[in-house]
Amino acid sequence: MRLFVFCLALLLNTVIYAQSKKELTAQVNTLKAEVTSLNTQIEQLKKPKEVDLNNIHKKASYGIGVLISSNLKKQGSDSLDIEVLTAAINDLFQNKPLKMSEQECLTVVQPYMQQAMERKSAKLKEEGQAFLLANKSKEGVKVTASGLQYKVLTAGKGKSPGAKDNATVHYTGKLVDGSVFDSSVERGTPATFEVGGVIPGWTEALQLMKEGDKWMLFIPYDLAYGDRGSPPQIPPFSTLIFEVELIKVN
Repeated sequence: MRLFVFCLALLLNTVIYAQSKKELTAQVNTLKAEVTSLNTQIEQLKKPKEVDLNNIHKKASYGIGVLISSNLKKQGSDSLDIEVLTAAINDLFQNKPLKMSEQECLTVVQPYMQQAMERKSAKLKEEGQAFLLANKSKEGVKVTASGLQYKVLTAGKGKSPGAKDNATVHYTGKLVDGSVFDSSVERGTPATFEVGGVIPGWTEALQLMKEGDKWMLFIPYDLAYGDRGSPPQIPPFSTLIFEVELIKVN
């Protein structure tokens, strides 16, 4: 009788254990499915929302966003937190309580933007100096006493202009990162101006050139637009690269 009771108890325990293990496995599988579903939702949320520009209001909204962002980026404020910036815009337009007053905003933003611009200017200055240092040892590059660098691409045989002469040229101007900020070639019309009325690097180079010459100019910031630059295309302390063709001396 005792043996029967023992066997029965063992059998019941085995059945209960088997049921518990089965239930536990089912719960684990359910949790795995939920985790997979949550991961899928998270990945969907990470994907950028497609912007629908199907009316003039949405197009104008997107355009304003591009212009504001472009201006901020040019000022060196690419360390801004976009989510917080968006939250501030939403709070203002939805008439929610603002976390900072306008006066507080001005107190923070003005020095922040000034420091951001200074950091960007310092970086541009360093990049320009490094570029010129490496460039001066390249084949065909010549350096004048002022620090102007140039390379002759095509040699002309015409006359050279003086500082008071007018010169007709074709040119393309770039920053050291390769971005074009001005080009008479792209406009399809040569430019004419007084040789002494342009940036010092140009004034020096043009008086060394002859009609028919085509040169690459590598101009340090102090022979270009200096510590102020020429906004919005040319930031402060920018080293400039020009391809210049002297077409005619007037």
